[in-house]
Amino acid sequence: MRARSTVVAGFAALGLVAALASPAAATGARYYVSLGDSLSTGYQPGQGNTDQGYVDVLYASLKAKDPALKLVKLGCAGEDSTTMIKGGHCPYDGASSQLDAAQKFLRAHRGAVRYLTIDIGGNDVDGCAVGGGIDTTCVLRGLTTLAGNLTQITSSLRAAAGPGVRTKLLGMNYYDPFLAAWLTGSSGQSVAGLSVLLSNALNGLETSIYTGAGFRVADVATRFATNDFVHQETLPGVGQVPRNVFRICTWTYMCTRNDIHANPTGYQEIAKAFLPLTH
Repeated sequence: MRARSTVVAGFAALGLVAALASPAAATGARYYVSLGDSLSTGYQPGQGNTDQGYVDVLYASLKAKDPALKLVKLGCAGEDSTTMIKGGHCPYDGASSQLDAAQKFLRAHRGAVRYLTIDIGGNDVDGCAVGGGIDTTCVLRGLTTLAGNLTQITSSLRAAAGPGVRTKLLGMNYYDPFLAAWLTGSSGQSVAGLSVLLSNALNGLETSIYTGAGFRVADVATRFATNDFVHQETLPGVGQVPRNVFRICTWTYMCTRNDIHANPTGYQEIAKAFLPLTH
């Protein structure tokens, strides 16, 4: 996802050139490669990219079982599906884009990449929330662009991983940060209801494309109870709110800083959605 009021510096993959120069087959190294937008970089307001994101939490769990596992973070804060393919948002040594960097790494390390995770698409529609409402025409336009781009991204990654290679390819769907509008009153509650419908459209599209390309999908939306307006939770200082609103307010910065990014608790919950898929 894109930081709202912060221009994020380019996020280059550390050690990519060195890794490409030494085939893993000769070293016995094993890798977890992560791709995506600012969620994959652990972005937090006031801090920028951190080592507290879902990728870092997931990697710690995987490394505990496989101490030789190495993490290669290729994610780029602010990336959308177009820039992931074409580049221009973050620099990559020896590669034109995040997708190009990932393809080169996968080809050079076939048989050694155990896990690949990706989150992308949130920034294709995030800008459609304007003026306290949601521009549905903008959302539909973003989904159309995403459909073509994500199909290209997933098929390219699958091909780069190679036929018969046992890399676990994992995507994710998104939570809905705009549920926070619920707290602003009746008009905001209407916006929150509409945002869930559009979030479901985004997540349904992504799930279809991911599964069609042989990826398994971490159901982050369900983990965040995105569709649960029925069950109530007590939000400190506010009172009873729907469970989906409660989780957005307590697992992201949306209700406190008007920032869509997950906080450390939220990133841990995203990692929990991925973890069962790694077995």
